[in-house]
Amino acid sequence: MQALLAQLLVGLINGSFYALLSLGLAVIFGMLNIINFAHGALYMMGAFCAYFLLNLFGIGYWWALILAPLIVGAFGMLMERTLLQWLSGLDHLYGLLLTFGVALIIQGLFQNYFGSSGLPYAIPEELRGGINLGFMFLPIYRGWVVVFSLVICLLTWYLIERTQLGAYLRAATENPTLVRAFGINVPRMITLTYGLGVGLAALAGVLSAPINQVRPLMGADLIIVVFAVVVIGGMGSIMGSIITGFALGVIEGLTKYFYPEASNTVVFVLMVLVLLVKPSGLTGRTT
Repeated sequence: MQALLAQLLVGLINGSFYALLSLGLAVIFGMLNIINFAHGALYMMGAFCAYFLLNLFGIGYWWALILAPLIVGAFGMLMERTLLQWLSGLDHLYGLLLTFGVALIIQGLFQNYFGSSGLPYAIPEELRGGINLGFMFLPIYRGWVVVFSLVICLLTWYLIERTQLGAYLRAATENPTLVRAFGINVPRMITLTYGLGVGLAALAGVLSAPINQVRPLMGADLIIVVFAVVVIGGMGSIMGSIITGFALGVIEGLTKYFYPEASNTVVFVLMVLVLLVKPSGLTGRTT
């Protein structure tokens, strides 16, 4: 039972990262129609940003949770203004190839300077240790990651689906000409939306740094699985990405307990099955 619960905890932690990363992808695709293959590299940049803040400026984990998403989000907005805006109206393949190229450049630069080995990032003092639940030992930091990720995911969903700003964002993607007629700066809104999606990836990177160490290829290890999560949940579906991210993390953890050999492929098997039954994904809209 302890081994099963331990795998469930690992699955929830992985699901937290899947949910945050797929949420950022869903925001960018749902609002901007861009398949952002650079998402894994930007997730890695968030972890490195936290590492630099700590080791170069003495800025700890709590401030890094705020500053790293802002810094990497600003980089994402610069990328959208200088590169991605020229792809507006073109086929999705152009955006995918461009962001894939950007990801290779970013990963290559970091790998050239820092190698492939991981750099340690300490768990903050307040979140060290664990709690004995009787049936298992729960590390405090891992519990914090699950709860904090869930809160951020739900707040992002509420912002986009239930607020006036979110209504403007959705309207700007469907009918930008009409939204401009109301005096709203649509290009600026698109840039801020891309920055929000990138910031979510960077936030996931900061949360991951004390668990998985900081490595140039840490994003490359996750991005294919995260794309599978987005496809299963429904491309552009905010709530679908959140639910699917956590659910697939748990399913992956259970598979590692019952049938470890299939743990690396279970997500893709589920993706194939879902696409056979419902090509638009579990919560995606049929076009």
